[in-house]
Amino acid sequence: LFTFAFMMLFYGTLSDSFGRRRVILGALALYTVGSIGAALAPSFGVLLACRALQGLSAGAGSVIGQAIVQDRLKGAEAQKMMSNIMMVFGLAPAIAPILGGWLHVHFGWRATFVFLAVFGAALILLCLKLLPESLPAEKRQPFHPGTIARNYGKVLRHPQFLLMSLSVGLAFGGLSLYIGSAANFVMEILGLPETAFAWMFIPLIGGMVLGSGWGGKRAARMAPAKLKWIGFGIMALAAVLNIGYNALFPAAVPWAVLPLGIYTFGLAVAMPAIQMTALALFPDNRGLASSMLGFIQMMSFALVSGLVAPLLFESAFLLACGVGVGLVLSFLAWRGSKLA
Repeated sequence: LFTFAFMMLFYGTLSDSFGRRRVILGALALYTVGSIGAALAPSFGVLLACRALQGLSAGAGSVIGQAIVQDRLKGAEAQKMMSNIMMVFGLAPAIAPILGGWLHVHFGWRATFVFLAVFGAALILLCLKLLPESLPAEKRQPFHPGTIARNYGKVLRHPQFLLMSLSVGLAFGGLSLYIGSAANFVMEILGLPETAFAWMFIPLIGGMVLGSGWGGKRAARMAPAKLKWIGFGIMALAAVLNIGYNALFPAAVPWAVLPLGIYTFGLAVAMPAIQMTALALFPDNRGLASSMLGFIQMMSFALVSGLVAPLLFESAFLLACGVGVGLVLSFLAWRGSKLA
């Protein structure tokens, strides 16, 4: 996950200089090679190296995908597409454990990497056939260390962009907190068997899908600021319900998981509008801005799921409070960006 986040810093810059299509195809090729290597790994060391290669190459899609949206679409159409990207970004970490677990149980652990290799190869073919270049040569940035360093400095010195990126990362922290605590939450707190992870993931996925669809359809009729307020309001309602329920009652399905679906619904409504606003600040460096936004988001995801979740996952109430604190900080960062 950390290699995934680290390379997100560079894919956007590379695509600003060499074009979106070439970079994403190269990254997919590396990802497929890493998956094949992991499937055939003769030792743990080789497996670890191949997993690192997967992480280094996997971040290209989310970064360059957002830049392509900015290249090709404007206004409500762009926001609708960003809602779809948000839905996929939320679905992937929720679906992956279910699919990976099924493959492992029925075919062994190597089957997971065989599936990923086939998936990577299929994506290469689809991109070759269906993905045109969206950044013409005359709009590309020179690949020069000095120019690249100045562009990074321009983004890093922009307080409005940084605060909006932090807002997105902190709001996603609520999702990553529960994903990082999934085993404890489902089996220890809810007392369900290891086959019952759907009780947690279905509300997370369902809320994300419904919120993305709802927000995307209204992007043409509602101002982005209104969608942001609605999304934060829904997330606040979910956080209050979650904290209140777990303070008064022992966690049990379905009531302990319903607030999660409400939270991800609001998340999917608000975050695409914030991301669009952040990326629009740098029309000449969309790839680089997308890289920085993705890096901050993924580092937040990694830190919350890896470091914060183990401190809170013994208690449903503590998890609920953790989501609430992250949401308050996310809201403050967003409002702070309006003043920056």
